[in-house]
Amino acid sequence: MTGGKIDKSKLPSRHVSVGPERAPHRSYYYAMGMTEKEIAQPFVGVVTTWNEAAPCNITLGRQAQAVKKGVKANGGTPREFTTITVTDGIAMGHQGMKSSLISREVIADSTELTVRGHCYDAIVGLAGCDKSLPGLMMAMVRLNVPSIFMYGGSILPGKFRGKDVTVVDVFEGVGQHAAGKMSDKDLHELECVACPSAGSCGGQFTANTMACVSEAIGLALPGSAGAPAPYETRDQYAEASGKQIVELIKLGLRPRDIVTRKALENAARVVAATGGSTNGALHLPAIAHEAGIRFDLDDVAKIFKSTPYIADLKPGGRYVAKDMYEIGGVQVVLNELLKGGYIHGDCLTVTGKTIEQNLKGVTFPKNQDVVRPISNPITPTGGVVGLKGNLAPRGGIVKVAGMARLKHVGPARVFDSEEAAFAAVQAKKYKEGDVIVIRYEGPKGGPGMREMLSTTSAIYGQGMGEKVALITDGRFSGGTRGFCVGHVGPEAAVGGPIGLIKNGDIITIDAVKGILSVDVSAKEMAARRKKWKPRKTEYQSGTLWKYAQTVGDAHDGAVTHPGGAKEVKEYADI
Repeated sequence: MTGGKIDKSKLPSRHVSVGPERAPHRSYYYAMGMTEKEIAQPFVGVVTTWNEAAPCNITLGRQAQAVKKGVKANGGTPREFTTITVTDGIAMGHQGMKSSLISREVIADSTELTVRGHCYDAIVGLAGCDKSLPGLMMAMVRLNVPSIFMYGGSILPGKFRGKDVTVVDVFEGVGQHAAGKMSDKDLHELECVACPSAGSCGGQFTANTMACVSEAIGLALPGSAGAPAPYETRDQYAEASGKQIVELIKLGLRPRDIVTRKALENAARVVAATGGSTNGALHLPAIAHEAGIRFDLDDVAKIFKSTPYIADLKPGGRYVAKDMYEIGGVQVVLNELLKGGYIHGDCLTVTGKTIEQNLKGVTFPKNQDVVRPISNPITPTGGVVGLKGNLAPRGGIVKVAGMARLKHVGPARVFDSEEAAFAAVQAKKYKEGDVIVIRYEGPKGGPGMREMLSTTSAIYGQGMGEKVALITDGRFSGGTRGFCVGHVGPEAAVGGPIGLIKNGDIITIDAVKGILSVDVSAKEMAARRKKWKPRKTEYQSGTLWKYAQTVGDAHDGAVTHPGGAKEVKEYADI
């Protein structure tokens, strides 16, 4: 689908490029080698989260050049800029993880400021690591100029003694090493081969989950999420994204025409069907919030509960993103969900066509078991489950993909930080049947709602992954497996019940009935609440302090501003 001629007098960039009063602005463009023709064309912001922090981001600069080529070929003027990324694999297991979720907001905010400040007419955004994908999608919906998202691609699987491995195997190797089950030499050999290329973590962790979301929600070109980062086909998708963004300017097709309530439901379906990251339940409400749509943890959990789990991907399953790409990618999953009546086929996408139209010609691949047919799912309900109860009045979430047991009852073993819990796990100061509680790690209490992959992986590495449970008001990595409940709300820092429980309290986690409760009477809880006092964190200045002042509950996406519902005028209409 293509539109007509572009009328620059109606685009934001007219404020910096049209008329005699903008002569000073144009002089800056000439200084950068731009021609009169280029200045007269629409300006497309090409934003990446390129950096040298980790392999997830390292190819994004190359892919941006291909996007720019496509923009130029179709009569647009690309203006490249970069924003930050905090990469979870590097930030994990120490205080640096407090920066991770906050980086999502900084990415969205800095993209907004760059686009507003320079009056760009459209955005093509490329991201690799976990928070950068939702961060850019949030900015696109917030600004509501024509936008296309593109994933930077996953890493190739590592090979360790004949088996495919990912970075999560290395995290679990740390636990095996601590338990005396892996030697120094073996751990070193594993760490040297686990990550053999550029790209994001290879399992259905948060990056690949949100990459699948980008296609399901309609903001990415079909097929663009699939190819691993080193593959040159990524450049072809990047160039096609650059060409298509100019068509969207002509059509006037904006993100909020695409990211509707129905599109968000489609996105949640894909998270559940692929056994995706629990972080999807944090990011989808945040993206919805930018459009002024109420779509919270409860809404996401309802969809998860009624969605068949069909893609056998790590960490709960056997395969990695490259395997799914090789059998047809997320489009195969989407097509199965459409066949079963689980997604809305009439949702618009950045192709200018609907999801259903985009899926025409997609067939189910034979002789493979990466993705199951919708008629024969791995399990009839989703790989991620929402929980509620007197311990989590505002909910919690658990990934059940690949889990054999779905109920755990045991005594609380309470820790007021991840460090304290990790030290206890490394020293094996916990026992079979325990419910390890890590609190004061929520959005405000952390601040920053850290992921607990180091702790959960260490438990698994010690062979205790199926024998204990863990609950937290923080988060879990998409790579976490085992009975691990995150996003418990209200968080401890605001006086939530998780902050009131004591060692030995009996906790029930039931992922079949969707219950997270503690065997303490309402009267006793009220008495404990009277004695409870808020805690001060060590972060009383800087970005982490600022974040803690504004961040809301995980139930609503841990957002930091009033969102689209309170917007007076869209940027796109300036």
